[in-house]
Amino acid sequence: MPRTSQRSYNRRANELRPVELVRGFTRFAAGSVLVRWGDTHVLCTATFEEGVPKWKKGQGTGWVTAEYDMLPSSTSTRKRRTRERLDGRTQEIQRLIGRSLRAVVDFEKLGENTIQLDCDVLQADGGTRTASVTAAYVALCDAVRWAKRENIIKESPITRSVAAVSVGVVGGRALLDLDYAEDSTADVDLNVVMTGGEFVEVQGTGENATFSRADLDRMLKLASNGIDKLTELQNKALRKRLPK
Repeated sequence: MPRTSQRSYNRRANELRPVELVRGFTRFAAGSVLVRWGDTHVLCTATFEEGVPKWKKGQGTGWVTAEYDMLPSSTSTRKRRTRERLDGRTQEIQRLIGRSLRAVVDFEKLGENTIQLDCDVLQADGGTRTASVTAAYVALCDAVRWAKRENIIKESPITRSVAAVSVGVVGGRALLDLDYAEDSTADVDLNVVMTGGEFVEVQGTGENATFSRADLDRMLKLASNGIDKLTELQNKALRKRLPK
């Protein structure tokens, strides 16, 4: 597949932007990961809390939930801080992150404990939700390791990995990992979450055109291959020693 100078980082259609996962980025969180995904930068932290929401009390099982937001200077125009009611986009993204991470957690092994994931976008250039899911998984793993060291839980409740990536059709071409310039002009836009070769969620929209089953199959294949690469990056990051 030939390269094209029209894509950021002179990428081929099936290539990700450069992705770096920096663990232990902040001091106090049980899990803390900064992801630099091209020019999209997101800080994901995981906090391990005793107890569960009221509706889960007494069941002996835990919970995983997420919050997402964009800092005021994360885009070219200042975004107002969320003070009261969340906008629809923010609610939808943080629910996606929560669903994605819950798909890989055994709540019985977690006990009546909650893991809170916070994803804060420092800089946005497309793919903030997929970067959040991918980095939040690594933060989740570190939070679980911390809880085991502290004897809060006996064994890891994480059943498998999870990662996410965007795909789309831009100018008639199926592309992996859209940056903002591509996303804003895409005819078709999909966000794909996968774990262990299976789909957790597919969010797809024909923005400016309809798309065929063949188009969908082509995009899902691109996404699956991209997530395989992201899984390798997650595993590589988790094998490294955390800074003291």
